[in-house]
Amino acid sequence: MNTIEDNQFLTFYLGDECYGIGILHIKEIIEYSGLTNVPLMPDFIPGVINLRGNVVPVVDLKHKFFKQKIEPDRKTCVIIVEIFSGRSLDGKERNDLGILVESVNEVVSISLDDIEPAPTFGARVKVDFIQGMARQENGFIIILNTEKILNLDELTSIEETQNSEMLVEEK
Repeated sequence: MNTIEDNQFLTFYLGDECYGIGILHIKEIIEYSGLTNVPLMPDFIPGVINLRGNVVPVVDLKHKFFKQKIEPDRKTCVIIVEIFSGRSLDGKERNDLGILVESVNEVVSISLDDIEPAPTFGARVKVDFIQGMARQENGFIIILNTEKILNLDELTSIEETQNSEMLVEEK
């Protein structure tokens, strides 16, 4: 059974492309006010923010997708999403992660009939990251698969690899 929330997506921009994330994954949207740089993080994680006493890593989606860093301006926002990792016993450990975007657009309702499968070729974004393409009056909204893009196990393995490389270099 689908609820209305299952069909609602927060839309945002990276360059000229419009993307969407299901609102059930989103905790809040905050105005960009700078990040704290953390050494040895992957390039697509420019830093962390303090969110009510919790350290939240922030992923620059434009850098992750296109290897181009977002140049923050007054429209730049951080979308806080809740993702699950398989680290807990029930496989549902919740973690907050920030997504740096150039601008947030609006919440839209999209009928499941208007969402087509991800293209198998020709997309500028890795196909695994795309959940579907939503037809709109003025083009498409690329619906992202947050579980694939923001995979905590992948982020942790990157960090562990970098740490082990540093230990090898020190010897």
